[in-house]
Amino acid sequence: MQISELFGVEGKVAVVTGGSRGIGYMITEGLVRNGVRVYITARKADACNDAAAELSRYGECVSVPADLTDEASLMAFVQHIEERESRLDILVNNAGAAWGAPLGSFPSSGFDKVFDVNVKAPFMLTQAFLELLKSSAKPEDPARVIMIGSADGIRVPFGDNYSYSASKSGIHMLSRHLAHHLVRDHINVNVIAPGPFESKMMSYMLDDPGRRAGVVASTPRGRIGEPEDIVGATIFLASRASSWLTGVTIPVDGGITTHG
Repeated sequence: MQISELFGVEGKVAVVTGGSRGIGYMITEGLVRNGVRVYITARKADACNDAAAELSRYGECVSVPADLTDEASLMAFVQHIEERESRLDILVNNAGAAWGAPLGSFPSSGFDKVFDVNVKAPFMLTQAFLELLKSSAKPEDPARVIMIGSADGIRVPFGDNYSYSASKSGIHMLSRHLAHHLVRDHINVNVIAPGPFESKMMSYMLDDPGRRAGVVASTPRGRIGEPEDIVGATIFLASRASSWLTGVTIPVDGGITTHG
């Protein structure tokens, strides 16, 4: 019943995709600062390497650039981890893409890219890491897969990001499906569905003072998400405090999805 026993993650090994910026960077920093060895990946090698160098000030953070939508690159990334680790305690599928276009002119490529990054890649990576996850899994402390969904996968968004909202709703259901089939292997699969946080994906809204004010006004808690908000949810899902929790989606959105 001690906090350190319930929420402690020190000594665990994690992979965070899209860990070089935005929510992925926040999650990685929170894990590294709490004693987790974290491998981050991103398509842009320089950004990935720079982020790992910055985060290594707080603990162990290793850069392994990869394009997870490319099968050969994904498998090379998995092999790299397998050669260095005998287990994987936490897999955070965070990397994401978005696309916006008016209804009537939304391109096919806008669906293909978003679904490849947001749905297919997390599934294929989770599947590829199953043996390392099973090596970590214990009845009293399961291995963890944490998917990063979105509030836009729960409510109808205001914008024209049709493939994004569909993909995030898809990852919510995919996670429930995986959770059902992996529960006997002591692998928990859960989802965090963030609302607005500082990120490149949200920059088109948050960098403009007028639009930012609109986002804040539409958020019941009256503010943008802070790093502590996403890190707290991640550490809960990665720790023994959530060991009896699988197949759920937790909105970390300041109450946005209460609008329906």
